[in-house]
Amino acid sequence: MKKQIITLGLLFLGCLQVANAQFTLDGEFRPRTEYRHGFGSLIADEAEPGYGISTRIRLNSGFKTEKYKVFISLQDVMVWGENRQILPYDQNNSFGVFQAWGELQLGGGWSTKLGRQVLSYDDQRILGGLDWAQQGRNHDAALIKYAKDSFKLDLALAFNQDYSNPTGFVSSGTEYNTTGFFSYKTMQMLHLSKAWDKFSGSLLLMNNGFQEYEDDGVTGDGTSSLLTLGTHLKYKAGKLGLAANAYIQTGDRQNEVAVKGAYDVSLDATFKASDKVTLGAGVEIISGNDADAGETGAFFPLYGTNHKFNGFMDYFYVGNHANSIGLVDIHASANFNLGKGSSLLVKVLNFSGEQEITEGEKALGTELDIVFKKAFKGYALVAGYSQMFAADGMYDLKGITEDAAAGGQNWAWAMLVIKPKFLN
Repeated sequence: MKKQIITLGLLFLGCLQVANAQFTLDGEFRPRTEYRHGFGSLIADEAEPGYGISTRIRLNSGFKTEKYKVFISLQDVMVWGENRQILPYDQNNSFGVFQAWGELQLGGGWSTKLGRQVLSYDDQRILGGLDWAQQGRNHDAALIKYAKDSFKLDLALAFNQDYSNPTGFVSSGTEYNTTGFFSYKTMQMLHLSKAWDKFSGSLLLMNNGFQEYEDDGVTGDGTSSLLTLGTHLKYKAGKLGLAANAYIQTGDRQNEVAVKGAYDVSLDATFKASDKVTLGAGVEIISGNDADAGETGAFFPLYGTNHKFNGFMDYFYVGNHANSIGLVDIHASANFNLGKGSSLLVKVLNFSGEQEITEGEKALGTELDIVFKKAFKGYALVAGYSQMFAADGMYDLKGITEDAAAGGQNWAWAMLVIKPKFLN
């Protein structure tokens, strides 16, 4: 009888815990088709355009109590036709854990979030989730958070390691052999933000440590540290909105390339002309490489949602343009509210180099971006078209002559977004 009472008591306590907790289960199904004829770089006239379809699926589960939260997001990115018929495994090995973190409430406005997570701040220029990319962007980190009223402090710490050589891991210390796309061995990030009635501002301080390598490619003993420091400011009064960024970089890039005088500054304005039309204009200047050998003055926005900036055709800072001539981006836009969940964005961007590409030549070209969105009950349709009107400097930058390049450089895409909520 005593065992039965104890069992009933444990079941009762378990039911109370579930009743006081909140469990969520939702997902995402996002197929996207793309026609590429100059996306990312100028395409040659003799080259065939690319066309394909990919699908991102996610299954997200969350559990929340008064003291802690747990969140797990599983993801796969499937390119249609990548697997042959009856293949017993996924050929591109894209299935994985996109997020897996636990957050503990420490009291007094403090909390800590540990695990694989998205780090997204401000306008996502330096740190963002990169949601446009089907794979997205995440970080394995420990995040210490403090929030009180309109003030927030986030401190992120990361130490990355790989186990491709378990024996070497034991005997050779903590060498990190994962490279590419500014993959870091260590990271320390501090983000402070404060909001007032019409104005808000933030300060970002981030240090990334990259594994050093010897001339023969063998892993070295230390790390190269790259420091990024800057601020994001926003002002909104009535129909007018302003946003500004100012960042600098110093220290050393991967392979001990010294960074000196690198900067990124921008200013954007929006004006709500009516309930149906919002206008925008802005400029961004990103420094390029004008330093001596072994040094660079080029700024790189690192882990931001770079597709959001400098044109949707991804000619700059999306796996490219990492140590080049910099960029001056002058742009204007109009966003039209078409009613019934529909909107149309039209944006024009003029590009030039922050330094000369060839003697006396800075002009790179002009890009036109058009995006249409339509929200339905339970899902949304998004489609876009972009065209690049290249100038002489763009041909030199991308390493192709104007005669060899295709006459029209364009890109079109359409995407369906369904986000079902299974349990909420």
